[in-house]
Amino acid sequence: MNEQHTEEEHKQETDQATNEEQETVNEVEAEGAEDGRIAELTRLADENQQRYLRAQADFDNFRRRTAKEREELAQYASMKLIGQLLPVIDNFGRAIEAAKTGGDVESFSKGVDMIFRQVEGVLEAEGLKTMETVGQPFNPEFHQAIMQVESDEFEEGIVVEEVQKGYMLKDKVLRPAMVKVSG
Repeated sequence: MNEQHTEEEHKQETDQATNEEQETVNEVEAEGAEDGRIAELTRLADENQQRYLRAQADFDNFRRRTAKEREELAQYASMKLIGQLLPVIDNFGRAIEAAKTGGDVESFSKGVDMIFRQVEGVLEAEGLKTMETVGQPFNPEFHQAIMQVESDEFEEGIVVEEVQKGYMLKDKVLRPAMVKVSG
């Protein structure tokens, strides 16, 4: 029986050793798989970091470029308008030269009137409009009342007289009209 017992013990020890070896192999394989997973995650993290840095650099470049474009736009915004006013300046120069040579006053007056209409045309093309005020109800958004006067012609709160023209640039008040209002 002793031999049988010893064989059985030996078999159990062998089985236990085999199980321990298998467990060790499984642990090593698990560690290897875990190391591979960690390496993969590290690679992905590095890749995402590089993408982030590139996107940040692209955004910084975009912000600098748009700031520069905005600065240039502000600097040269009036270029078109000034280009349209150059012929007006030329005509004023001709009118001044004509006045110096002692030309006809009536033709000089007509020339200045034509230049004035030319300036108005350029400004209207840019969206400048003159406000119509006389006979309109007083509106503090469009009118600046400088005086209140008695009027038999207009009822109370109506603009009686325009002292200085008001202007709109597209749909915004550029300068309110100075007016006298009936009281």
